[in-house]
Amino acid sequence: MPRPQSLIERALTAVNHPPAVPSLRNDAHLVAALAALTTVMALFIKDGREPGLLAWLLLLGAHVALIWRRRYPVTVMLVVVACVAPYHAIDYTHSAPVPATLLALYTVAVAGSARRTLFIGTVLIGMTLTVNAVTNPDGLAEIIRITGWLISVLLFGGYIRVHRQYLASALERAERAERTREEEARRRVAEERLRVARDLHDLLAHSITLIGVQTSVAAHVLAADPERLDRTAVAQALDDIADTCRTARGELRTTLEVLRTHDVDVGVAAGSKGCRGPLPGLDGLTDLVESARVTGAKVELSVRTDGVPPSVGAAAYRIVQEALTNAVRHGGRDDLTVRVGLRTEDGALRVSVTDDGAGASASDGPPGFGLVGMRERARTVGGTLDAGPGPVGGFEVSAVLPLPLPLSKEDAR
Repeated sequence: MPRPQSLIERALTAVNHPPAVPSLRNDAHLVAALAALTTVMALFIKDGREPGLLAWLLLLGAHVALIWRRRYPVTVMLVVVACVAPYHAIDYTHSAPVPATLLALYTVAVAGSARRTLFIGTVLIGMTLTVNAVTNPDGLAEIIRITGWLISVLLFGGYIRVHRQYLASALERAERAERTREEEARRRVAEERLRVARDLHDLLAHSITLIGVQTSVAAHVLAADPERLDRTAVAQALDDIADTCRTARGELRTTLEVLRTHDVDVGVAAGSKGCRGPLPGLDGLTDLVESARVTGAKVELSVRTDGVPPSVGAAAYRIVQEALTNAVRHGGRDDLTVRVGLRTEDGALRVSVTDDGAGASASDGPPGFGLVGMRERARTVGGTLDAGPGPVGGFEVSAVLPLPLPLSKEDAR
């Protein structure tokens, strides 16, 4: 036998969370219990004539209709009234049909709108007062009691309807908030994957290009004059290759740390910089230029900046890195000259990388992701980037990266 507490919990669950599809079997069980109660009341309560065959048929019709009360509340209410009205008019036991009438009225109040409930309640109360005024004009207390019951059931049903609507709205808000959190987590993961892809592309493309050029230099020295081999030049080229490999390995390690972090939340990992190494910035441009010069290119660097935050500096670093990589790869000449300029002007960091080589069009390989990655770098800090052939040949990359406005004293407070 279930405990009383579990019965109460089940009743509250049924009231607050009705089944999406009404169950006829459950309603049939409820109607059977209600019919048993009605039978007991008809047999033992003496407030009218003893029920006869017609009375039992009317009570049976009212109760059978209640099985479909959830699906057709108004229709069932009309059927119940059609059965109960003549029952009372013949003056059978008046208490017997009360449970069925109240259940039908409660169902209408729960399932319908407030306006419909008010209309039906007004009509029903009016009919009740009219019938009682004709059949029992001296029973004022009885009229007040019946009216009070009807109003109480209507108010209770209206309260349950509003409460269910509130719970449904709260559940919908919770589900919408959960979907928003999941979408935000997926967005942040996608952004992090894109960031890692850009980092890997910038790192590997730059390092592999340098290694390829340095290897070509070493091979050229070895093949140029085997009889008069310049061992110093060969050793220098190999040392440069080793340095490039060590630098690439270190940067690759810091980039992949975020992918090896399993004990933090995905959303935190996606937005946190703690799981990464320090962001590259403008102070690393000198090393970029030196690594490009090792390939034989003539690189001129001009930096006139002030107040550049780390995020903007990191974007500028990656843009210059990719631009230098493209210039060295696609330059197509031994005396390649590359000019790199960075300056702060009109609230923005302006980046310019130009070369006098053959340009990216000289490459006959498949298109890469360098220009796409540079534009994405610029967009991450709200900037723009243009890339294309220069006005007098070569290739030119220019970016405008907005700088955040400094806080005023009042904002700082």
